[in-house]
Amino acid sequence: MTEQSGDVRTLVEQIAKALVDAPDQVSVNQIDGETIVFALRVAPDDVGKILGRQGRVARAMRSLLNAAGIRAHKRFALEITE
Repeated sequence: MTEQSGDVRTLVEQIAKALVDAPDQVSVNQIDGETIVFALRVAPDDVGKILGRQGRVARAMRSLLNAAGIRAHKRFALEITE
């Protein structure tokens, strides 16, 4: 894990913890490859809060990952699971 992708992982985790009712159940796993995938796992009751209306919150988080990826010259993706 590189330092920059570790910072992005922390960013995803902090945003998710701020949005959900059960922040202790938030975990982010990093899957390295050509595209670095961040697998965000939250409590089943909190999935809707992470997705947002019509996927707006998830889309915003993915936009932040894209911006961070451009700066780091890498490609990041977000996968949301319960």
